[in-house]
Amino acid sequence: MTRGFYIGRFQPYHNGHHTMVERIAEDVDELVLGIGSAGDSHTTRNPFTAGERIMMLTKAVQEFDITTYAVPIEDLERNSVWVSHVQSMSPDFDVAYSNNPLVIQLFREAGVEVRQSPMFNREVLEGTAVRERMIDDESWESLVPPAVVDVVEETGGIERLQMVARDDSNGN
Repeated sequence: MTRGFYIGRFQPYHNGHHTMVERIAEDVDELVLGIGSAGDSHTTRNPFTAGERIMMLTKAVQEFDITTYAVPIEDLERNSVWVSHVQSMSPDFDVAYSNNPLVIQLFREAGVEVRQSPMFNREVLEGTAVRERMIDDESWESLVPPAVVDVVEETGGIERLQMVARDDSNGN
């Protein structure tokens, strides 16, 4: 049995992430989804809580024929021990998946096999672009799996994001 590890902030989990998980599911028997920056929420960069992101991931990946584990990973601010921190918070895994150069370097230095995958429609499927659409009341729903739309609506995510994005000096 092979278990993979894929980390992201998932702010929110979007179709680019979803396509990556679908591809990884072809390679491994089980997948650990590391929810990075788990302690951050209620900001324009990280509007959703770790619990809300767990809901997004868990509901969205149900369509794939793979066992998944969602694991919150808080930031450490010490890159030299980051991989051991991830490993201490996660079930054992055989291979890590990432396109982030720092994450790749850290896993490789720790002796963990890393596999990369092409980015999928990165200019559109990028968390910042999705969040900007949410803030600006533009269409964003087609950029995320339907289950994520449901979680964002259930948690009042749009209203929260629009509120924290306001400039408090002029109310905008």
